[in-house]
Amino acid sequence: MFDFVRNNQRVLQFILVLLIFPSFVFLGLQGYDGFKEGGGDAAQVGELKISAAEWDATHRNSIERLRAQDAELDIKQLDTPEARQQTLQSMLRERTLLLAAQKQHLAVSDERLARLFQTNADFAFLRNPDGTLNRALIEAQGMSVAQFEARLRQDLAVRQVLLGIGNSPTGSRVAAESALDALMQRREVRLARFDAGSFRAKVEPSEAEIEAHYQDPANAEALSAPERLKLAYLVLDATQIAAKIQLTDAEVQAAYEANAALYSQPEERRARHILIQSDAKDPADRRAAARAKATEILALLREKPERFAELAKERSEDKGSAARGGDLDYFGRGAMAKPFEDMVFKMPVGAISELVETEFGFHIIQTTGERGKGKRTLAEVREEIEGNLRKERAQKLYAEQAEAFSNLVYEQSDSLQPAADKLGLTVQTGSLIGRSAVKDDKVSPLGSAKFVAALFTDAVLKDKRNTETVDLGGNRLAAARVVEYREKRKLSLEEAREIVRSRVGLAKAAELARQEGQAKLALWKGAEGAAAESGLAAPVTVSRPNPQGLSPAALDAVLAAPADKLPAWLGVDLGGDGYLVARVDKVLPRDPAAGDAKQLQGQYAALWASIESDAYVEALKTRYKARVLTPKTAKPVDGGAR
Repeated sequence: MFDFVRNNQRVLQFILVLLIFPSFVFLGLQGYDGFKEGGGDAAQVGELKISAAEWDATHRNSIERLRAQDAELDIKQLDTPEARQQTLQSMLRERTLLLAAQKQHLAVSDERLARLFQTNADFAFLRNPDGTLNRALIEAQGMSVAQFEARLRQDLAVRQVLLGIGNSPTGSRVAAESALDALMQRREVRLARFDAGSFRAKVEPSEAEIEAHYQDPANAEALSAPERLKLAYLVLDATQIAAKIQLTDAEVQAAYEANAALYSQPEERRARHILIQSDAKDPADRRAAARAKATEILALLREKPERFAELAKERSEDKGSAARGGDLDYFGRGAMAKPFEDMVFKMPVGAISELVETEFGFHIIQTTGERGKGKRTLAEVREEIEGNLRKERAQKLYAEQAEAFSNLVYEQSDSLQPAADKLGLTVQTGSLIGRSAVKDDKVSPLGSAKFVAALFTDAVLKDKRNTETVDLGGNRLAAARVVEYREKRKLSLEEAREIVRSRVGLAKAAELARQEGQAKLALWKGAEGAAAESGLAAPVTVSRPNPQGLSPAALDAVLAAPADKLPAWLGVDLGGDGYLVARVDKVLPRDPAAGDAKQLQGQYAALWASIESDAYVEALKTRYKARVLTPKTAKPVDGGAR
């Protein structure tokens, strides 16, 4: 118990969020009603509607929760039309389950809710020692106890909708084994590859073939030059503002003195213990037996205190710490039960306590270390103080400059220079091919889909105005203007001649490789002995975990080939890459690399349960007439300033 609390303090808040914000509740505490106005409806399930405002809020909240968990997360990957549609589909699914729970009259009684909370280990950290709900922890998340109970009750009711499907049988073990064998089996094969590249020198496209390929409408896209533009842009970045802020020694000293409590090190103690468990509600005779057992251990320690770690491993019933000789590491006040804490903080280091009784049982404690009770020096915390001061002032300056930035690029829309001069920024330049954000560009705004989309408006391309101000997230704003624009166009024949020559040549080479491969396949299938093996590579064993360089399509063909009569011959058309001849000689047992048999059975069952659950949800959607009402996407998480 003590070991659990100490090790899980850092993840406690994250787990709490998962529990009190179940998958179907994307909303804030105000519930669904707060989103009924504005923006119309985005989707509907029966009489339950999902408004556009609710959709926006759900998507924003989900991104903010992920951002809170990972400060380095690039939200641009999450704030896309596809991601927003996934959010809407998730809401539609969960709202369908909510309606199904209502229609099926599924409810959770007070008794069941209380029993679950008292017995489920997932809720242990939310319980006080007396078993009641830790109100402070819930309220710290902005929820009342009634709201938490309502959310939990609703979540449990919704889960009941899928409970029967998820727990239903997934077919016989024989069927499962057969499916897994087909997926994970190995085959010993011999291969002959006929690569198109090796035939390239044997073909030379004619002018007529080049002309025909160029004129074929099916090839127009491949023979086109994409849109291109050159742009100038400005970025207002709070991080860069902070870097320019100069601080005096007096300012740093004043901040240090004003926040002295922040730089004080609280007293911490390190201890180890031996626990004999006994609940306060146990009968008197059982409590007495536990006390006697603990007294016996204490007597042994009085004689030989050096045996503490040994006896903790052998006799302690706190299994988490027993393996470490009872060690609980360092902890501060408030981390342990009050009687336990009081004893630890009053004992000198090295002392062994008398029996300490808590709600968990009887403890024997030895204090093994102490630290804290001091104050870090200014030199130790100077960098931290300067960072905080710069961040605080940068936030204020950023808010002021952000408004000026947006106003200037909008009001003086024929140039970015006035905004640059006013705010001390540098106009930068860049180029873009096509209309997609630059993948993996985390420095310039060209990595933002919203920023790139802002470049392709009539006001920017035709009227030569600045873009709107785009919020890149992370306290960064950007605006741009297009300096040069070239439309997408089909290359002339002269421009595309070498591209066409290469494409036609490779196509003809692939055809020659295919003809050669098919001829060899026919020859080898009719031959016997050494003649049937000439030209084939040495045997290799292929499987899905170990494809031996085969493409997915080729591997599928090799593993799907009928093996009732061996050797089995097959040819695989590799398209522009050529042709593959394969001879299957042996079918081998399941690849050990695929994993433990029981684990695979579990994964197979889980997969089928998931498939059947999804199918059931789709049937419910049809029954309750679930539908998306608008093809529009939700608003971007970080909208433009104007």
